[in-house]
Amino acid sequence: MSIHDPGDGPEHSAVAPAARDQPNPRHDLRQAKDEAFSAFYRATVRSLVGFLVNQGAGVHVAADIVQDTMLSAYERWDTIDHPRAWVHTVSSRTLLRRIASCEEQPVEQVPEPTSLLASPDAIEAWVAGHDLLPLLRSLPPRQRQVLAWTLSGFTPGDIAEQLGMSDDAVRASLYKARRAVAGAMKAREEGQ
Repeated sequence: MSIHDPGDGPEHSAVAPAARDQPNPRHDLRQAKDEAFSAFYRATVRSLVGFLVNQGAGVHVAADIVQDTMLSAYERWDTIDHPRAWVHTVSSRTLLRRIASCEEQPVEQVPEPTSLLASPDAIEAWVAGHDLLPLLRSLPPRQRQVLAWTLSGFTPGDIAEQLGMSDDAVRASLYKARRAVAGAMKAREEGQ
């Protein structure tokens, strides 16, 4: 005589085989959300880091802000109508708050490589190799911000809507930024 109840076998589990094969709408929705967000993340994350670097952030600060922003986006994914604009707005505002707070964030050691920042030394070399970054960082904050949005593919109307500015103010800042960058590039070429 066996000490086990005959109902303990795998053929008598708590969930009937027919129930296990039934579609689970919650699981399917979750999987669809995860797939949609994952595709968005892969398509957006690097350009979003670049967007913040163009606004004056260091690469490591930009990467931290982007990771936090993407986490917030995932948590709110079902309620965000325009995710690309949303992550640009949230990350830009977070950067502005960090700049305004004037908190020092000392780093004793170079951060360890991550999937977003595979080689910290290579990132610094990349930043040093981009001639426009020092020019962008020399612009006044509003001009730098508007130009960074433009370089990320947003129109002046989109930028005005996201930053709460008038279209004319965006266009004026963009005009001044482009003029300043063009003048600096011309001066550099003449000096070489």
